[in-house]
Amino acid sequence: MNFASELVKWYHENKRDLPWRHTTDPYIIWLSEIILQQTRVEQGLPYFNRFLEKYPSVTDFANASEDDILKLWQGLGYYSRGRNMLKTAQLVEEQFTGRFPTAYEDLIKLKGIGEYTAAAISSFSANEARAVVDGNVYRVLARYFGIDEPINSPKGKKQFQQLADEVLNKDEPALHNQAMMEFGAMLCKPKNPACGICPVRLGCEAFKTNAINYLPVKLKTVKIKERFFNYFLLTDGERILMNKRTSNDIWTNLYDLPMVETPMLLPADEVTALPDVQEYFGNDVQIKEIFGLQKFALTHQRLTVRFIHIENKTIKLHENWFYTHIENLKKLALPKIIFIFLTNFFKFKYNSLFSN
Repeated sequence: MNFASELVKWYHENKRDLPWRHTTDPYIIWLSEIILQQTRVEQGLPYFNRFLEKYPSVTDFANASEDDILKLWQGLGYYSRGRNMLKTAQLVEEQFTGRFPTAYEDLIKLKGIGEYTAAAISSFSANEARAVVDGNVYRVLARYFGIDEPINSPKGKKQFQQLADEVLNKDEPALHNQAMMEFGAMLCKPKNPACGICPVRLGCEAFKTNAINYLPVKLKTVKIKERFFNYFLLTDGERILMNKRTSNDIWTNLYDLPMVETPMLLPADEVTALPDVQEYFGNDVQIKEIFGLQKFALTHQRLTVRFIHIENKTIKLHENWFYTHIENLKKLALPKIIFIFLTNFFKFKYNSLFSN
């Protein structure tokens, strides 16, 4: 059984019809690859279409503002991808006169493009013989060849890349890579893979040894950090007090509400009595309403979030705080949890507040 040939045959018969598969334009391929990192195709496709419509060329992308990019990215998560994309587009404009490179050695030097993305773009746009190794490929190789070396260990990464290079069809690398990735995404899934209809199951070590659910192996090294955010909602007529996040933390350069982080969950009246809160809101903070706790999971963090609706006559503005008319919220890039809260809070008074 020729493993690679069988996967290509399966791909021809079962592949999804996706827009970036109808082009060799490296800009469009780059756009799809970055958007789909850690994102399901079903979720990422609308974002891909919106970005391509608004920025049909890398030059258009490079001339955008970071606020515009983050607003369009809103809800997709991992916002550093959007910021890095803008830097990449600007570098392409400066160093390659607006022509997106196709060579691996040029791509790997660009911001936000690692080995996987450089291999994907060079392979799909120029048919360069580079083996793509993403999560889907790791899984297919680990199961078929019965490899239990952790995929996120230095030894494992090297081993899987070498294996991917060995099985790569050097004559048709783009087709081969697409087939490997699609096979992992659609058939050899993380849970409940369709082994019963798998065309290579007779040669699959994991299938023969009943190890499907144990491969691939991944080391668990990340500790989840618990954080407690207390947001303050303060309105002044038709205006709302907002904050622009600029620190080296989650949601950099997005907009949220004034907030104080506490090491544990505290009663709301104890939060308003904290020195940092009273420095800006004074010692006569009036709580109008307390909204229920919400949980929000990030990659390495778990947030417990509460919104406290307050009122007081005078405040001291923090350097990152500003009042804006409520209608202007539709122009700001907001973290998902802030977007949902404000949408629900204002939905009766401003029905079209967040409509496109």
